[in-house]
Parts: sequence; C-alpha cells; structure tokens
Amino acid sequence: MKLTMLGTGNALVTEVYNTCFLLEDETRENDGYFLVDAGGGNGILKQLKRAGTNWRDVHEIFITHKHIDHFLGALWLIRMILQKSAKGEYKGETNIYGHDEVISLLLLTSRALLNEKEIGQIGKTLHFIAVSDGESRTILGREVTFFDIRSTKAKQYGFCMRLKNGEKFTCCGDEPYNDCEEKYAKGSEWLMHEAFCLYSQADKFSPYEKHHSTVKDACELAELLGVKNLILYHTEDSAIQRRKETYAEEGKAFYHGNLFIPDDLESVDIKEE
Repeated sequence: MKLTMLGTGNALVTEVYNTCFLLEDETRENDGYFLVDAGGGNGILKQLKRAGTNWRDVHEIFITHKHIDHFLGALWLIRMILQKSAKGEYKGETNIYGHDEVISLLLLTSRALLNEKEIGQIGKTLHFIAVSDGESRTILGREVTFFDIRSTKAKQYGFCMRLKNGEKFTCCGDEPYNDCEEKYAKGSEWLMHEAFCLYSQADKFSPYEKHHSTVKDACELAELLGVKNLILYHTEDSAIQRRKETYAEEGKAFYHGNLFIPDDLESVDIKEE
C-alpha cells in the first residue's frame, strides 16, 4: 500500500496545501483509493491531479472533522461527483464517511448549494455514511475502525486500519494524542500524528494555546507507545525548505524508530509483508 501526502500544512499555510492524504492499494482496479480529508478548497482537485490520480477514481473518502482546512475541499469533490452523475458522466459509487456532525453538515451544505437534479443523485452514486465511535468498516479490503479522539475544539474522529500483515496503521487526527486512543495507537506499526512546529519554536508559534503538539511531543509519544514508523504532518510552513531537516534533527533526540516528515505530494511505502 502507498501513502501520498496531498497536503502537509496547518490551516493557515500558504506555501503548502492543507493536510490531507491518499492511501492507495495498487492491486485493486476500480476501488483502490482512500482519501482522508480534502483541505480547504478546490486545491484538492489540483493536488490529486499533481499526484497522478483522477478524482473520478477516488471512491472512499473520510472527513475527520468540520474545520475549514479539512472540510471544504470535500464540497468540491461532492459537486464534481453529483454534477457528473446528473449528466450520466460518472461511473461507480462513492462513499463519504464521517461522524454524525460532519455528515449532517456536508448534506446540509450540498443541498443548499447544488441544484435539484444533482441533489437527486445522493443515495445513488454518492453515499453519506455516518460512523460511530469504535465502528469498523471494510475499506480497500482492510478493516478500518473509526474512533473519537475526544477533541476539546470540534468533534473529531481518527481511524485505525488493520494492514494485511495484521499490523496497525493509525491516524490520530490533527490534535494531541488522548489516552482514549491508546488501544488503537499503542504498538502501531505506523502512526500519523500532527506536529504544529518545533518545540524549540513553541514560543513563536504557540502550539499549546491552539491545542496542538510539537515535534518533540509527537516523538516522545511514539517512543512511549512503541511505534515503529512515525509520520508527522499538519505543520507550520515558515521555513518549508528546511522543514524536513529541522524536524528530523529535533525528533531524533526523542524517537528511535523510523521518522517521516513528508513534503506535499511525497509518497511513503506502507509495507505489509
């Protein structure tokens, strides 16, 4: 399986796209993509194109929460799917997963902005699926369990995917780890965790006031949880050309596994052997 980071930045970035990513199973012909979040606008279409992925081929989508930088891009995908479906120009069916608040807001906004013919395709080619805390679904032929991260800002879900080798691939959303996530995150082969900035620059970026983590925090957590591979994302972009270098330098003092600080459109091979 392959992970491609379509965006790696936080809400206010201008040098990179907002955090969202694509999981791809290259062995599956017609349903090989799982998109997690969509950023804050129609840039999601550009990022998918730059990644070599046709938006028409993405049939599994998960929106973690309603913050603008994760949510609004989904509306562009919804528009494209329903618009083309209404014209008979769309093949297959697409599922959008999210907790009840996300699904309700997506439906409300879609019905307010799109025409009746397009709205009429909801439930036919496009399915909005509300998932609950601890609920599992089969996506890309793998069990995916959604869980409430107990956000203090807006209700948010992460997920844990069981890889083909039995190991766990866990995404903790875009807020600091909460103890309620332990059964999913502990011992994960792969952990995705936000890192708003360097700990050494916490005074400059105020991550804790925004309820975010630093590189040091995320790396200490991964070490404690016995994570083998840690992927950092949802960062500031003030010195994007040196981000990979500076984040790795700080992180290696606290974490001894494999540390990834991907750039936009960079892919990571998620081994399942």
